[in-house]
Amino acid sequence: MSKLLKRTHNCGELSAKDAGQEVTLCGWVDRRRDHGGLIFVDLRDREGITQVVFNPEVNKEVHAEAESIRNEYVLAIVGNVSPRPEGTINGHLKTGEIEIVVSSLEILNRAAPLPFAINDNEEISESLRLKYRYLDLRRSEMRDRLLTRSKVVKAVRDFLDGEGVIEVETPYLTKSTPEGARDYLVPSRINVGHFYALPQSPQLFKQILMIAGYEKYYQIAKCFRDEDLRADRQPEFTQIDMEFSFVDSNDVMSLIEGMMCQVFDKVMGKRLEAPFQIIPYHEAMDRYGSDKPDLRFGMELKDISSIAASSDFKVFAETIKNGGEVRGINAKGCSGYSRKDVDLLMEEAKIFGAKGLAWFKITETGIESPIAKFFSPEQLEAIKTKLEGEGGDLLLFVADSRKVVLDSLAHLRNLFGERLGMIDEKKYAFAWITEFPLLEWDDQENRWFAMHHPFTSPVDEDISLFDTDPGKMRTHAYDLVLNGSEIGGGSIRIHKKEIQEKMFRVLGIGEDEAREKFGFFIDALDYGTPPHGGIAIGLDRFMAMITGSKSIRDVIAFPKTQKGVCLMTEAPSTVDKKQLKELGIVKIEQK
Repeated sequence: MSKLLKRTHNCGELSAKDAGQEVTLCGWVDRRRDHGGLIFVDLRDREGITQVVFNPEVNKEVHAEAESIRNEYVLAIVGNVSPRPEGTINGHLKTGEIEIVVSSLEILNRAAPLPFAINDNEEISESLRLKYRYLDLRRSEMRDRLLTRSKVVKAVRDFLDGEGVIEVETPYLTKSTPEGARDYLVPSRINVGHFYALPQSPQLFKQILMIAGYEKYYQIAKCFRDEDLRADRQPEFTQIDMEFSFVDSNDVMSLIEGMMCQVFDKVMGKRLEAPFQIIPYHEAMDRYGSDKPDLRFGMELKDISSIAASSDFKVFAETIKNGGEVRGINAKGCSGYSRKDVDLLMEEAKIFGAKGLAWFKITETGIESPIAKFFSPEQLEAIKTKLEGEGGDLLLFVADSRKVVLDSLAHLRNLFGERLGMIDEKKYAFAWITEFPLLEWDDQENRWFAMHHPFTSPVDEDISLFDTDPGKMRTHAYDLVLNGSEIGGGSIRIHKKEIQEKMFRVLGIGEDEAREKFGFFIDALDYGTPPHGGIAIGLDRFMAMITGSKSIRDVIAFPKTQKGVCLMTEAPSTVDKKQLKELGIVKIEQK
């Protein structure tokens, strides 16, 4: 590019106050329009769009060259800032009051015919977008998301720096440890037959930093998990990772609330109400059927087990007798649903294991239902009162094990929240879910698993239950929930070696396995470990929520598909057999 065309401004900063000034702009052709003599080009860079005008009366040669310009050509132009003629001001652009009358032009590069239009609002298949990600990232909505992500990370760093938290990087090549998901393994050429693992999280390293006396740590950490993918999962993802010494749960939650308030203020111009609501785990499950409830609307679950147990409806009565529950929700104003509509709701509930869906319609003449005859008038009135039923309401019930009941009704609750327009899309409803169980039982594997991870501390008064009733143990854990999604989770950690060894034993991790997998960490606990705790915020999911994106793939520059494939680079790919031999991997068949 010639020195003459070195840019002086970006395409988003000029205004009427710059009129008469000669400027140099560089960017991409967002749109070209030929108005029978005058050629108008919307020139785009990262900061915005400026209209530039090629006028044959200003420079015939430049105008002639401009006739070859097409979308996504890269240009450098020199021209004078001129106020737009009356009636042509574009109020939707920051630069909409002016245009640049071009005197010099250099076409820096041409673009091949595009696989999709950059500046149209038409629906583009995700596979096409991911294959041509370098073009997809030029679209304004993608640019805005990544710029917002950058601003969020800066606001986080500024806040944590102000709180005296230091940024420390931890390794990407580390030891394989059982933390819940499969590890991505990296073979070592120097140590043939041995493997590194990519970290599922910096968990052990950040705890060791506390043992080392650094007290306040954070990292914008890349994490890797080899697990089945969904719209909100990626094989590699980013989290805002933090750990602090000499803190309790309230200290950590208070700091995160301050951080979130600053992010929303600085980046989004919104004020959050703090402190956030705190809901114990069992209360969240009872009221919403979920440990990540969407609090932008009501429709809470109601337990009618005590009423159902004394009814003549055998399905309800037998469920209660066998240790199950009967709960319901009130779909306000939905008594007009047809039998087909209710059957479709039943199919939704069956996805989560429900065997059926009972219903009562409250009409002007009373309660209508095929099962109403099995309940006395007093029982029907008690159910109506329990669910705050009124004329026009549809009451829906699931009778089954606690898990099936809660999962099914939580799904129906969210479905109705959207269907009935109960969700305020502009609202950000944060909450802390606390007092989680330490363990959860897996019937298939017939053993306990940590509900969070093996380094979560039980509450002090429950430690004696390790040997007697571990299922009743509670933790100092806390999840941050936003609009029905968990965006972060943390806990106070185990800082005493004997408690950590008890935790390994209850999880079925024997002494030899614990020594093999976690020996370095167990040894470190022997050397004056302070009480400590931390949290990790899922940056990708958080960004998807605050930008209104349907998938976290829309807030990651270069994501993978649900099959873990990068369509742009075609990773993962086969490698040369010579590389495999150098790594000591010689029995892999190449396809």
